[in-house]
Amino acid sequence: MLMDYHSPVLLEQAVGGLDVKKNGIYVDVTFGGGGHSRGILKNLGPDGKLIAFDQDKDALLNTIEDSRFLLINENFKYMKRFLKFHGISSVDGILADFGVSSHQFDAPERGFSIRFDAPLDMRMNQCSKRSAQTIVNQYDEISLRRLFKEYGELRNAPQLARSIVEFRSEKTIETTFQLKKLLSRYLPKGKNNKAMAQIFQAIRIEVNNELEALKSFLIDAMIILNPCGRLSVISYHSLEDRLVKRFIRNGMFEGEPQRDIFGNYEVPFKKIGKLIIPSKNEIEKNGRARSAKLRIAQKV
Repeated sequence: MLMDYHSPVLLEQAVGGLDVKKNGIYVDVTFGGGGHSRGILKNLGPDGKLIAFDQDKDALLNTIEDSRFLLINENFKYMKRFLKFHGISSVDGILADFGVSSHQFDAPERGFSIRFDAPLDMRMNQCSKRSAQTIVNQYDEISLRRLFKEYGELRNAPQLARSIVEFRSEKTIETTFQLKKLLSRYLPKGKNNKAMAQIFQAIRIEVNNELEALKSFLIDAMIILNPCGRLSVISYHSLEDRLVKRFIRNGMFEGEPQRDIFGNYEVPFKKIGKLIIPSKNEIEKNGRARSAKLRIAQKV
């Protein structure tokens, strides 16, 4: 096992939100270091089953030796397909802990962190052909502007995009520090680290197609969960949380559902409890838990 791979955030609350049945079938779509999976297994009986997903091959080093457990080295957007391949058509609960793992942030060569000078990579699936370097050096100015605005929520997206396009016309942008140096002049004083993190976030989301994968996952979760099955989802930024919140509320990502003549409409889930955030104590122990938001829902 990779030591200190990832400290599971909101472990008790996320696993508890699944209301695990002893003989149930559960899915952990973001295995990582296996913390949440181990929490689920503790609550399962001998006839229970847990299937986990992780597209990062490094996570395979954390696999759990347990006859009730199966780890699939694939993106969770293929959850429904691979469950069907293994003879599973419905499940009792699904847990997701989105975002970048501590291991990915702390491995300089992966290029996720603004702290290290490393190749522009940011691939969660290391076999993927598209890296951060691909995005930065090949996307046109309009596409760069769009991703900085939509995924980074940056007001100065046009300046950032123009600066990259002008620089790369003479020299390829290959490393994280090259990118930081190039864009640092456009960052607000006193908030440069936050703004740079937003830039990296925007590129990372595009590299890994994260929001589309999230949408596919939520739609499939709605289909494969048994009636009264639970969905436990941890998000780390507003783009993810907004999609999760809207889908739980009305089963859609945009717009409003069609209502009947009485103004009512059917929804796939009912919310369980209120939004859960980490305690001060958890944040002190694990700073990366600071932005976590847990939402729990039950299929109607």
